[in-house]
Formats: sequence, C-alpha cells, structure tokens
Amino acid sequence: MQNIDKRILSIALPSIVANITVPLLGLVDMAVSGHLGNAVYIGAVAVGSMIFNVVYWVFGFLRMGTSGMTSQALGRRDMNDVATTLARSIVVAMAVAAFIIILQKPLGSVALALVGASAEINAEAWHYFRICVWGAPAMLCLYSLTGWYIGMQNTRLPMFISIMQNVVNIVASCTFVYAFGMKVEGIALGTLVAQYAGLLVSITLWATTYGKRILRHVQWQRIMEGTAMRRFFSVNRDIFLRTLCLVAVNFYFLSAGAAQGAVVLAVNTLLMQLFTLYSYVMDGFAFAGEALCGKHYGAGNHVEFSRTVRRLFGWGFALTVAYTMVYAVGGTGFLRLLTDDIEVVAASAEYAPWAVLIPICGLAAFIWDGVFIGTTNTRGMFAATAAAMLVFFGVYLSLRSEWQNHALWLAFLTFLLTRGAVQSIIYWRNGK
Repeated sequence: MQNIDKRILSIALPSIVANITVPLLGLVDMAVSGHLGNAVYIGAVAVGSMIFNVVYWVFGFLRMGTSGMTSQALGRRDMNDVATTLARSIVVAMAVAAFIIILQKPLGSVALALVGASAEINAEAWHYFRICVWGAPAMLCLYSLTGWYIGMQNTRLPMFISIMQNVVNIVASCTFVYAFGMKVEGIALGTLVAQYAGLLVSITLWATTYGKRILRHVQWQRIMEGTAMRRFFSVNRDIFLRTLCLVAVNFYFLSAGAAQGAVVLAVNTLLMQLFTLYSYVMDGFAFAGEALCGKHYGAGNHVEFSRTVRRLFGWGFALTVAYTMVYAVGGTGFLRLLTDDIEVVAASAEYAPWAVLIPICGLAAFIWDGVFIGTTNTRGMFAATAAAMLVFFGVYLSLRSEWQNHALWLAFLTFLLTRGAVQSIIYWRNGK
C-alpha cells in the first residue's frame, strides 16, 4: 500500500500545486486592470478572460483524451503509440486553433453578444479578445503536452511550466501597462507572451527530458490513420459533450443566481470559491487516477488497478472529511476575507450549510472522472454527466418557486451526487 500511496502522491501533489497557480493568471490581470483608473477596464478584462476560459474549457478534451490514451499505451509498453498519440493530439490542437483564429470575428461577436455587457465594456473587451485569440495555438498545444506528461506519470513538468507562466505574465503585463502606458491591450499582450513562453518552455523540457528516444517512435504515417483517428475523436467527442453539460450547468447556476438579485449573485459567487478550493486538490488525485489507472488498465494488471482505485478513494475520503470540518467551522470566516460587504456576509450565512456539503457530494465524481479518463471510458463519463445535468434542471425548476436560491444549491449538490452515483454503477456493471 505504501508504494501505491507514494505513486499517487508523486503525481497528485505537483498537480495540486499547478492547479493552485492557475487562477493567478486571471488574478494578475484583474489586479493590473483595477489600477487603470476606470471600472470599464476591469469589466473588459473580466469579460475577455471569461470568454477564453469557456472556449479553452470546451476544448479541454485535448488534455484529458491524450492523458488516457498515453497512459494506456505506456502500460502496454507500446512506445510507438505513446509517441504517435502526442503527435496526433498536437495536429488536432493546431487544427482547432486555426479554426478559432480564422473565425475569430464571428466567434468574438457572438461571445460578446451572449455576455451582454455595455457597449463601452464590449469595445475594450474586443481589444482584449483580438490579441489573446492568437494565443490559441499555444494554449491548445499546451493542453496536448500536459495531457501527455500526465499519461507519462510526470506532473512535475506541468507544475514547473504553470509557475513559470505566472511569473512571465506578471512581468510582461506590468511592463506593457506601466512602462509603455498601455491599457487593456497591455494586459492582453502580457497574457499572450506568457502563453507562448509556456509553450516554448514545455517544448524545451520535452526535448531535454524525452527528445530523440520518443521522437524516433513517432509513426508519421499513422497520425492521420482512419482507425486511430476515429478512436481519438470518439474518446474526445464524449469528453467534449460532457464538458458542454458542465458548462450548461455552471452557466445556468450563475445566471439563475443573477436573476435573484445582486446580493444572491455575490453570495453564490463567494460560496462557489469553496467548491473551487476543494476542486484544486481533488483534481490532483483525479490526475493521479488518469495516469496510474490508465497505465494498469493498459497493462492488463487488474490487481494493481483495483488497489489504486481503492487508495484513491481512501485519500479522497480523508480529504473530504478534512474539508468538511474546515468549511463547517471556518467557512463564514473565509467569506469575510473575500468581502467586507456586511449585507453579503449576512446573507451568506443562510446558504453556507449547502456549501459545507460540497466535499461530501463531490468526492465520487472527482475520483471517478480520473479513473474513467484513464480507462478512456469517456462514454460512461458523458452519460453520467448528462444524466446529472437533467437531474439538476429537474430539481431546480420544480422547486425554484418555493425554495428559490436554496433550490439552486440543492440542484447543484444533487448534480454532483448523481455524477458520482451513475459512474459508480457503470464501474461495477463493467466488472470493476
């Protein structure tokens, strides 16, 4: 058991550190825009960042699909497939990036129209969008490389790259804004520079760590091979559809809260930070599930596979207990650190008990996502998320007139529980 725990932690801990640094990119942009002397700049950066967060989240299948297929190939000791999977993923990433860049004007116009901000904010957000859109090749290739690293049981390199990106972003954004007197364009350029710096470092580290011993295994003629491409797109199609379900639930949660007024929207936004903090850690163990379960599954080692699943749930349960206790005791105090608005803090007390239940309801969903990605059972993951989405809308729409925001939180927690429950059923029905 100690060896299994050691392998899990060796993958999970660097992933957790990398996850924690991710919000810093947006936080730096917000901090710089907040000192430009006009609230319009804050809104423009917030809108622009949100658009790209959604776009890149939708194409997150490039990371997850690559991770599962690479870990399985590693388990089979099929280095040809290990190398070719990365090459195929990067080809697809570049094709998607080209699609985004070519259609940037209609995509940007539709996105800004959906957000519905003021004309002044939209004008500045467009400046942000038209610069950052050129970062699509870097970001999507980084997704492919990150997924491949995880599949290779190596999360230290993604951690280093993520930290480096944040440092570059801070330096570049501050330089463009304060040294060259730029506004939103300077913040966008800082983000763009950080994205390509991350890609450059990632490629350099790949070359020095893996280099020729992997490159010589790439079967160039198989990159576009029909059977392999169909499997690649089948796996990633299910992840893509599952992500759309997640986006639908999260977007509706936000909009339904906003429809109940500014105070409720603020309360929900703050309480969701408790979910975010929990997800940073649990995603690390999900990544460990992708890497280790995928490798054991590819090798046909069912004993180690089952042991790994049990230990992942063991770690998840321990962390869930810890998070639940902390949230129950200090959740309100944490909210006071985020805002000094007395009305918002007072209103949050009514809904805080729902947020305390987040770790308990979300445990199985996070762990199973990692296991299912590792085994490329993406159809089951999509089915579970789609079923949970229907439950979410059913619960909220049937109770909203009486329970209002309480119905929204009950629906969200039920969504998390349903995902985990359905995936548990699928796992046991498939013979573990």
